Amino acid sequence: MIVNLKTKSEFSRNVLILMTGTMVAQAIPIAISPILTRIYSPEEFGLFALFFALLSILSVLANARYESAVMLPKKEEDALHLFALGIIINTIFSFIVLLVVVLFNAPLTEALGNDEISIWLYFIPIALFFTGVFNILTSMNNRQKNYKDIASATITKSIVMAVIQLSIGLVKSGASGLISGQIVAQFFANIKLFKNVIKEKKMIFSFKWLKIIALALKYKKFPMFSLPSAFANVLSGHLSNILISSFYSVATLGFYSLVQRVLGIPSALIGKSIGQVYYEEGTRERKKTGLAINTFDATLKKLTLIALPSFLLLFFVVEELFAFVFGEEWRVAGQYAQIVVPMFGISFVVSSLSSTYDMFEQLKVELVWQVVLLIGSVTIVILASFMEVEFEILLIVLSAYISIMQLVSLYIIKKISSKKYH
Repeated sequence: MIVNLKTKSEFSRNVLILMTGTMVAQAIPIAISPILTRIYSPEEFGLFALFFALLSILSVLANARYESAVMLPKKEEDALHLFALGIIINTIFSFIVLLVVVLFNAPLTEALGNDEISIWLYFIPIALFFTGVFNILTSMNNRQKNYKDIASATITKSIVMAVIQLSIGLVKSGASGLISGQIVAQFFANIKLFKNVIKEKKMIFSFKWLKIIALALKYKKFPMFSLPSAFANVLSGHLSNILISSFYSVATLGFYSLVQRVLGIPSALIGKSIGQVYYEEGTRERKKTGLAINTFDATLKKLTLIALPSFLLLFFVVEELFAFVFGEEWRVAGQYAQIVVPMFGISFVVSSLSSTYDMFEQLKVELVWQVVLLIGSVTIVILASFMEVEFEILLIVLSAYISIMQLVSLYIIKKISSKKYH
């Protein structure tokens, strides 16, 4: 009983640490968003969204998903070797992307249907490397329970991004401030997290290639199944954004990107923090009992109690809220937001628990689900374009489909956490 109370207390404390850091970090972009929407046009936000979509798709491949395996080894030495493996893969992949951009810049620009993206394609390999490093550093720090440092790095990233986006935006037109802010901020966040990893100097300078290869093979399910699954997941969201830019307009993408940015705040603010601690606590429960159902049920309850009243209220006020906060020009984004609020509410709950697939190494199951989600989402966008459907109708159909798929995933991961999935 005492041990159980202590575990619950530790869980809540760790969530609070991460959530507080994320709240501070998210408060900064929230505070400056009304300024940014008056400095940058919907077209410039659209260009930034296009750059970010490309970066997000590629960043899933950066570490071959070995960052998700870092939590699993019992020995710290094995975790550090997985960390080294991720860094090596990230470096090689970023260099390959650089070669592709240099050799095929013109065809890529033409395929994306936006001439302004041409120069920014050269910055994607740099941003990709920093993002890959950040992902695996976060996993290492999460394993070591350095929650305060994860929170601090998140705040640092947010401050640097805000300063650059505002300062450049005030003196220079175009999307350069938005994009450069993203890149530089990621670099500064990495410095904070890297300090904890290099404390183990003896282990870092005694990496064994055979050990790295052995661990790569031991956890090969992650690049084999988790990688395609995560790639399909990111594609289903960000490929749709690329298609929206191409089929509708970059301004339409600009409006919708603001919707994604604002409605994604609860997931970034609370859901991600709860999800990180859920993974650590769930993994611990699984090592002891073979299950994670107690951690799953407790976390699901917390998430539902947060999501239900918050997103219900947001549904009724979001259009006027967008127009008031971001300017009348952005009322269109508020109309888009009202359509997709239910989808974001469901995703807030389910995405925070999705690490259950990794926890129980049910990566084939996740892959199948993600592929179905991807195929359905892309098909809906393409059909909407061919049928010349209005963008609002597309959002209704797309959000309904994604919501149903998220609820299916929730059912599956509950079964997995209780070892009742077959």
